[in-house]
Amino acid sequence: QVQFLESGGGSVQPGGSLTLSCAPPSGDTFRRRCVGWFRQAPGKQRDGVAAIYVDGGGSTYYDHSVQGRFTISHDKVKNIVYLEMNNLKVEDTGTYYCAAGHQALGVIDDSGWGMEYWGKGTLVNISS
Repeated sequence: QVQFLESGGGSVQPGGSLTLSCAPPSGDTFRRRCVGWFRQAPGKQRDGVAAIYVDGGGSTYYDHSVQGRFTISHDKVKNIVYLEMNNLKVEDTGTYYCAAGHQALGVIDDSGWGMEYWGKGTLVNISS
């Protein structure tokens, strides 16, 4: 089973920044055209945060809660998807997972529907 590797999580104060990375196993690809980021805070449901089509289209999606603060991108040479997070808020705290599927619907509606490959997650903690 393919499992992606997320990294870049950590603890920062409100207003700070972090950049998360998501990579497939060495020598592998994302296998699907859409890569998304989800987050889940303790005791809360999972939310879709952002998504990008890595098949050349480059189209992106952002949840309204992160619009203007987060940027998702795909480095085609390194084959890594990044989530740059700026002006972080306490409510951004959670475990962030990346996943890949044929389309972004499962990110948009938070369900994860259609996302076939996942990572184990990286923890982001925003506190003062």
